[in-house]
Amino acid sequence: MDQLDARFLKKFDEFIDRALEEDAPQGDITSLACIPADSRSTACLLVKDAGVIAGISLAEHIFKKVDPESRFEKRMNDGDHASFGSIAFTVEANTRALLLAERVTLNLMQRLSGIATLANHFLFEVEDLPVKILDTRKTTPLLRFLEKWAVRLGGCHNYRDSLSDWFMIKDNHIKACGGVKAAIEQVAAYQQAKGLNLGVTVEVKNLIELADVLEVGKVTRIMFDNFEIPLLAEGVAFVDGRFETEASGGITIHNVRAVALTGVDYISVGAVTHSAQSLDMSLKVI
Repeated sequence: MDQLDARFLKKFDEFIDRALEEDAPQGDITSLACIPADSRSTACLLVKDAGVIAGISLAEHIFKKVDPESRFEKRMNDGDHASFGSIAFTVEANTRALLLAERVTLNLMQRLSGIATLANHFLFEVEDLPVKILDTRKTTPLLRFLEKWAVRLGGCHNYRDSLSDWFMIKDNHIKACGGVKAAIEQVAAYQQAKGLNLGVTVEVKNLIELADVLEVGKVTRIMFDNFEIPLLAEGVAFVDGRFETEASGGITIHNVRAVALTGVDYISVGAVTHSAQSLDMSLKVI
C-alpha cells in the first residue's frame, strides 16, 4: 500500500480482523444461504459526494484479505478530489467475500474521507499563509493511526501520536505542579534524567502566564489556549520568534484564517477528527 509503513500495515491487519469479526461473527448468513459458493461478481465504489478520498489502498487490502484471488483496479488514488458520480475503484471477487467486506470497507472509507475532506477545507483557508494546521488526540479510540493518516491526505499535519512522544504541559499539569515555572523545570529535569530530547509545549491562558514562560524558557512551543484574536496577536508579537507559537481552542472553519493572520506558527484543530462528516458513497455490484 502506498506510503504506508510496516507498523501501519500490521496495525491495520489487526484492525480488519476485529472489524470483520464484529460484523460477521458467524459469517454472513444471508450470503451463505442464497449465494453459491463459487459465484463471482464485480462491484464499483461510487462516490455520492464531493471531497477528498481516503481509504482506497485500505479497501484493496481488505478485499485481498477476504479473497486472495480478488482483482482490484484503482480509478483514483488516496488524496484525490472526487465529485458526485466518481468511481474510486472496481473489484472482482468471490461474491460472498465481496459482500462480507462491503460494510467494513464503506464505513472505513466514508469516515476517513470525511476527515480528509474537512482537513482540506481548513488547509484551503490558510494555504497562502506560513502556518501549519495540526490535528489533536481527539480521535476515535484505537483508530487514531487511520484518522491521522486521513488528516495527512487532506493536507494538514499530525501533532503528537500519543502522550509518550511530545511533552505538553497543560493547565492541569500546571495546577498539580504549583505553577507554570515549576512544571517547566520538572519536565526539563525529567528529560535530563531520562536522556530524552523531545519537544515541549506549554499552554498559557493569559499574558501573565506567558511572561512566566518567557522568563524560564526551556520549551519548544507556547500554546495560546482560547485567546481572543487581538490578545493572540499581542502574545505572538511578545514572543517575537523566541519560541514556536500555537493557537488552540475554539478554532473553526470560520475563524481559522483570522487566527492564522496573527502570525502564529501552528493552529491545532480538534474538529478535524472529532467533527468530520462522513462522505457519502456506496458499493454497487455491476
